Amino acid sequence: MNPIEQCKELVQKIYEQMDASHDFQHIERVLMNAEAILQTESTADAKIVKLAVYLHDVSDAKYAEDKSAQNAILAQLALADAERQHIEDIIESVSFNGGNALEAKTIEAKIVRDADRLDAIGAVGIARTFAYGGAKGRKMYDDAEEARLQMTADEYRTKSTASVTHFYEKLLLLKDLMVTAKGREMAEARHIFMEQFLQQLAAEKNGDA
Repeated sequence: MNPIEQCKELVQKIYEQMDASHDFQHIERVLMNAEAILQTESTADAKIVKLAVYLHDVSDAKYAEDKSAQNAILAQLALADAERQHIEDIIESVSFNGGNALEAKTIEAKIVRDADRLDAIGAVGIARTFAYGGAKGRKMYDDAEEARLQMTADEYRTKSTASVTHFYEKLLLLKDLMVTAKGREMAEARHIFMEQFLQQLAAEKNGDA
């Protein structure tokens, strides 16, 4: 079995235990986004990109206390040490971390980051936001809550803000943070859809629609 198929088989069991915002369907969508961007980035290593996509949420801090699952899977794959390190570096640079993301230094890291962020916006991004909020018992919206545009990674992780607040703290910022040309192109329509959704939601909750 090649490393990509082996990795897919190993991670699927882990993602099946997560809520709908970070399940294996999320990984499949991120992979499709990455493949679309790969078509425009001929110098990128597709194998590294795909492995990083499969692994990027296995040890996500929202679900895991450490990186033991990620490290265990990487250890089972027939990869060179440099490849493993590259994948680990990519995963480290994917997370938004309240605006404190590490720099995506390689084209592979840029592709994986954009692919993951594309799945956080648009119709799917809206659905994922409320799926995660519901799983964590968060309010749908809180008009008294102010969005934080500057915060530490720890503050971002520990405060349970309402789902709509999350749009203003992260999701509406992602379009301008895309780092590949294809990612920026794909983000445009998804961003507009989120703006339209928030306008409609405001109208409905205020009795104006």
